Amino acid sequence: MKQHINMPQGLLGFEEYKDFELSESEYRPFMVMQSVQDANLSFFLIDPFLFRPDYEMDIDDATLLKIGIENPSDVIVLAIVTIPSDGSSVTANLQGPVIINKQNGKAMQVALGDSRWATKHDILAELKKNNPEGVC
Repeated sequence: MKQHINMPQGLLGFEEYKDFELSESEYRPFMVMQSVQDANLSFFLIDPFLFRPDYEMDIDDATLLKIGIENPSDVIVLAIVTIPSDGSSVTANLQGPVIINKQNGKAMQVALGDSRWATKHDILAELKKNNPEGVC
């Protein structure tokens, strides 16, 4: 599966990059969002509901309309993953989810400002907490 994603506003800190290819990663459950403009720029993403089933976002309709979302079933929510080179915890940014309109391929990153979620949410710790018998 490969999907072209257009982010009119870019990602926070990477505003100049607007076009990406979203594809499944060989390292499941991660996905890869690769910049079309710069082959050296890519991000791992994950479905936040896999490790935080209680994850919720309060995003107003006007914001969602910027990328053409009128129906909640058109939304794909992904979190950007950080994989540190020093072997420390793999984290996901739940404060700044990437919202994708699966109908038209338009997307945006939203800054939530919700104190329940962190920019560096430890994925493995959450999986262990939600599934004490085993992560996989």
